[in-house]
Amino acid sequence: MRLDQAPEVTAPDGSAVRPLCVLPGAASFAQFELAPGQTAKAVSHATVEEIWFVVSGAGEMWRSQDGREEVTALEPGVCLTIPLGTTFQFRAGVQGLRVVAATVPPWPVDSPDEARFETGPW
Repeated sequence: MRLDQAPEVTAPDGSAVRPLCVLPGAASFAQFELAPGQTAKAVSHATVEEIWFVVSGAGEMWRSQDGREEVTALEPGVCLTIPLGTTFQFRAGVQGLRVVAATVPPWPVDSPDEARFETGPW
């Protein structure tokens, strides 16, 4: 799959997503993007975990799980995880933000309940 041939869809959190490859039953891979100054909606996932890698731009990621909160600066080269049960929200700086992510197991495209809206700091 070529990135320029992948359709762009809007994720429940409002980010632009280009779904790429899938290993059925194992994992999926996608690119996520926020426009300059854009903030995603806070969500948690019902069944999936993710590993994110920042490829361009800058921003911040807020994560909360089991009473612990953390804000991570996002810049090219940063890799982070979103374990199951984590509430998270991210936002882009003035350059926008582009990340690639692996989702384990694959994102359930037919499940409207996978992303659960939560309360975030932004």
